[in-house]
Amino acid sequence: WAAGRVRFELFTAPAADAGDRAFELVLSGSGRTLQVAADQTLLQCLVDAGCDPLFDCGRGECGVCAVAVLEGEIEHRDYVLSAREKAAGNVIQICVSRAKGTRLVLDL
Repeated sequence: WAAGRVRFELFTAPAADAGDRAFELVLSGSGRTLQVAADQTLLQCLVDAGCDPLFDCGRGECGVCAVAVLEGEIEHRDYVLSAREKAAGNVIQICVSRAKGTRLVLDL
């Protein structure tokens, strides 16, 4: 089947990858710095810190949790963004995607 014709749906959030590392998250609006644990999503970290980010599916399928990235490299794990959007590196789906490096600055 051609990739553009295949449709699927996940019913659980993806499992954490064994190679995931902790990283620093900076919220540009407040200057607040948070630590995202290796076994934690950006979304979980934000909610645990008392933030109220928009989200829906929690699986990287809907695009509701998209946030602009101001600094840092992204490890995209979503199913929403196109290859071109992922290559641009200026938006992240906080429910599943992570920082590739040690620091990520979001427009929050």
